[in-house]
Amino acid sequence: MTTLAVVALPLLALTTPDVLIPELTQDTVRTAGSETNSSINNVSNQLRTIVLDAGHGGKDPGAHGRYAKEKTINLALILQLGRKIKNRYPDVRVIYTRSTDHFVDLYERGAIANRNRADLFISIHCNASPSSSRVYGTETYTLGLHRTQSNLDVARRENAVILQEKNYQQTYKGFNPNSPLATIMLANYQNAFMASSINFAEKVERSFRQNAERKSNGVKQAGFIVLWKTTMPSVLIESGYLTNPAEEDYLRSEEGQETISDAIFKAFERYKQEIETD
Repeated sequence: MTTLAVVALPLLALTTPDVLIPELTQDTVRTAGSETNSSINNVSNQLRTIVLDAGHGGKDPGAHGRYAKEKTINLALILQLGRKIKNRYPDVRVIYTRSTDHFVDLYERGAIANRNRADLFISIHCNASPSSSRVYGTETYTLGLHRTQSNLDVARRENAVILQEKNYQQTYKGFNPNSPLATIMLANYQNAFMASSINFAEKVERSFRQNAERKSNGVKQAGFIVLWKTTMPSVLIESGYLTNPAEEDYLRSEEGQETISDAIFKAFERYKQEIETD
């Protein structure tokens, strides 16, 4: 990834407590609950269920900034996004893979979406650049073959969490997150929802540019285990770099979290309207 100058971001009130106790309005967590009693179920292309995944959690903090832990920011963003969706579309089932600070295996996150027959899976993360504190911006990934070393590095970093899971070698059939070849093989897994995943990812990055005035690093592809076996359009959003001090402050702030979650919500809204009018 090209090294960029530090972006000037406003100093905002910082709000990232280590423990979040949200008031949730979700329909269910981890279970395949019944469909909502609504006429929308009669529409074949209706977006009925969305699964929201806050990356990392519990014993897995994810990336670190000077002050912030990735797991905390991911959870704050995903809960805000879920509330926005439920407030605007009460008939849409919103399911969280985690709603508190606890650890969830990577395979289970996708399995939650599959069990609930979700129509869309969104995983939110924060990025890191070990080589430079000046790198910043958003990027949204779909499952696919990485085209640059930086894409591969992001996938390897996110996949490394499986080393904290019990019996990961059996669960992931010998997959080694430290092996570039293994990640490439995973990235070659294609599914019927690739075009829809890219469509939604493009809307997310466009919304970041237009509605949040963020620097977008674009839509990318790489081999992410969390997206591997999902049977619906799925994306992984990197909301910014915790290794960039200015961006870390932005991601920790109330205003920054509100702006980011609102940009993702607007992308969701456009995607929903598009597929339901096809």
